[in-house]
Parts: sequence; structure tokens; C-alpha cells
Amino acid sequence: MNTATGVRDLRVSLAERIARSAMALDSPVTPNDEFRDWWAGRAAALRQQVTRIPFAELGQWSFDPATGNLGHASGRYFLIEGLHVRSDYGPVPQWSQPIIHQPEIGILGILVREFDGVLHCLMQAKTEPGNCNDLQLSPTVQATRSNYTQVHGGRAVPYLRHFREARPEQIIADVLQSEQGSWFFRKRNRNMIVEIDEDVPVGEDFRWVTIGQLHRLLNVDNLVNMDSRTVLSCLPFSGPGLGGAFSHADDDWAVATVRSLTGERAQHTTGEIMSWITDCQSRHEVVTRLVPLNQVERWHREDDAISHEEGRYFSVIAVDVEARGREIAAWRQPLLEPHGLGLAAFLARRIDDVLHVLVNARVEPGYLDVVELAPTVQCTPDSYRHRPAHERPAHLDTVLNAPRESIRYDTVLSEEGGRFYRAESRYVVVEPADDVEIEETPDHRWMTLEQLADLLRHSHYVNVQARTLVTGLRGAW
Repeated sequence: MNTATGVRDLRVSLAERIARSAMALDSPVTPNDEFRDWWAGRAAALRQQVTRIPFAELGQWSFDPATGNLGHASGRYFLIEGLHVRSDYGPVPQWSQPIIHQPEIGILGILVREFDGVLHCLMQAKTEPGNCNDLQLSPTVQATRSNYTQVHGGRAVPYLRHFREARPEQIIADVLQSEQGSWFFRKRNRNMIVEIDEDVPVGEDFRWVTIGQLHRLLNVDNLVNMDSRTVLSCLPFSGPGLGGAFSHADDDWAVATVRSLTGERAQHTTGEIMSWITDCQSRHEVVTRLVPLNQVERWHREDDAISHEEGRYFSVIAVDVEARGREIAAWRQPLLEPHGLGLAAFLARRIDDVLHVLVNARVEPGYLDVVELAPTVQCTPDSYRHRPAHERPAHLDTVLNAPRESIRYDTVLSEEGGRFYRAESRYVVVEPADDVEIEETPDHRWMTLEQLADLLRHSHYVNVQARTLVTGLRGAW
């Protein structure tokens, strides 16, 4: 492996260095052909066996006899509890549901390093029990606090010290971000990008790749996992320095995207966007309280699943796992199994020749704050197939009926396989024809990619689905 780094030019801004890596669609460190061979080899070596089992066979996991909550004997990892919700957002004013309660904060981290003047990311081939295809490309470190403190008694997490002991000047990004607010209760992870300049051993499950190589891999179904996507979204991928670096953009869509990244001519000022977010947080009401799982209405526990009486939304199931290359070789755990393929879509429009996306201020019961910025459409379409028009999400039909030529990004990607069983969403960006009227509403605003990048420097503004689409859009052109 080539490890030459050269002397960094301190006159080059971080945005330009990121742009240079984004333009590197191949690398002498890990050439694309070598990556494909390595990936195929790891897929063969890291096969796992995941078997659904009855709850009675969960071993160290059990239901509390008083509350019905499902938890681990150690008191760590996470709980499946109940949540009661009352809200003025959406067609249902109140309901109760199971939810994952995991108050501990994990670390999702990517190490970066320059090779021959180009930033590379150290990525990991990793299996998760809920992955539909076993192996996906993960961050350098992807660990809950229970895992990295070795509650399971297994091996230590590689490269963890680089994040826990990072010096301020090494940190490119460091921010707490939420996860799915419909399935997690106030879940947060520390998203970190840390730059190193020394040699580190590269394990057989790890490879250095450029940002450009990652962007290309984001077009492959179920290859780049959710944790990698959320960390990559936190890159400070915006600012005037990108304009010159991407001067090769040679079509109208590419030029509009670059302008969106560099902060040109936004439809709304940053002050207006912040005021709108504050208004949404103040205008919407959502009241949540954790309740015993055995008090959740309309959900029923069978021997091998907890499911809604109508068979909708999701189920809680149990699995037995045998996996190679993990900190421990075998374990059992609960997982949440969604019903149906999810959809997360941005509607895009060139306003004054600058790409804007229509962002939704969305209420979800598990958010730490009332709203986070979400894609234009975020739902499971099957759940709305027979609903009346006024109960269907705004713009859903525009996305579902979009002609092929209007689709700018379209990939099926997995959600977090450590908690969800075969959870997949279609991530899509649609640029409707000019004669398709797309209006802002009190909960929707047109924003540039630079404005979203600025908000991603802070916690709890941009939700996990929108973060995936931001990452995909940065490389889609």
C-alpha cells in the first residue's frame, strides 16, 4: 500500500481538500479493481448466519414480568419499551407503540489521511445481523458505548483510541446526530471525522478510499451502510473554495449543484431559515411519555413477534446470530422489522440557476426536539396505498409517478442493521418539470446544499434520512 503523504499545502482550504478527494474517482492506494476483489473476498470470509427464534430462546434477553419491557440481563445495550404519543402533526392525534430506548451515546467515526495530497477515508467491511446482504461498508469505528466498553466480553474495537484521544486540531467533524425518530426514543450518536498523519496498521477488513470512490459506491444498492452515510454528511462540504475545485462541471445540473454547495443565491437567507425552524418547533406540539410495553394498545405479543393488530408499521422479532470477524462470534438479540420498503425523497428545483431541495420540518415522537429537517417525502408508501388523498403525505404522488428523465438520484439503501431487520429505503431525488407546480407550505422550505451543510455542523437539525440524501447528492452529478 502506498503510504506517501507529502507536505500539506497550508494555503489549501479544507473545502478544497475535500473537493480534491471528491474528484478522485480512483486511487493508487486502493484502485477500484483491487477494491472489488477485496470486497468479494471479505463477503466470502465474513458470512453470517441469522436465524429467527422465539422470544423464549433469547437467552440473556427477557421480558420484565411487571412492565413487559424487553431488556438484557446486564441492563446495558437497549430496551424495547412502550411510548405514548400525542401530537398535532399528521392525521392521527394520539397513539402508542413499541420503541427502542438506547440512552447511551455511541461513536460513529471515520479516520481520514492524505496520500499523495488526496484525502482518503479508512472504511470497514462489516456484517450486521439485520443487513439484507450481510456485508456493508461501514465507518472506521461503529460502536455503541456497551460495545466499546466491552460489556460483551469480546475483542476491543480497532482504531477506537484515535477518536477518544483526538486532539482538537485533528477533528474535522464532531457532532451529536439523531437516528430514526419513529423507531428510537431520543437516540443520538457522536459522528466524528478525525485526520491523522501517521501510519496505522490496516486490518484485513479495512481499506483506504477517496471521497470520490465513496460517492460512486453510494450508487450501488445496499453497499454503503447508514452509519457511513451519516458521518460523511457531516463533512464540511461547502463554501466558496469548492467553486474553483469543481470548475470542470460541464452541464447545467452539475453547475447548479456546485452553486448550491458554494452558497450562491439561496432562495431564503440563513436568518429566514432559522426563524422558520424556530416557528415550526414552537407551532407544533408533541407530547411523549415512556410507558410499560405491556400497556401499548393495539399491539400484541406472540411467541416470536410483537406486532400491530392490523399487520402494519413494524414488528419486534428475535434472532440468533453467528458471525465471523465481529468482537464476539455468536449472540442473540431483538430486532425491529419494518413492514414495506421505505421512501425518502427530495424534490429538487433550480432557482435562479442554483439547485435547491424542498425540505420538510418533520415531527417524529423520538426526536429530542420537536422537529428535524427531513426529505420532502419520508414514509412507507404501502402504509398509504388505500388512504384518502388528504391523509397521504404531501408530494408523495409526484415522487411515485416521476418520469425516469426527472430522477437525478435513485438507490435502495439499508438502514442500521444492528437494530433493524432487513430495513431498506429507496433514496431518490426528483427534479420535476418546470410546469409541475411545487409550492412551499408552512412545513416546507427550499434550501441549498450549503445551507444544509451549515446546519449539519450542529446537532438535531437534519434527520438521518435527509443526511443520506445530502451525501448522495454531493456525488450524484
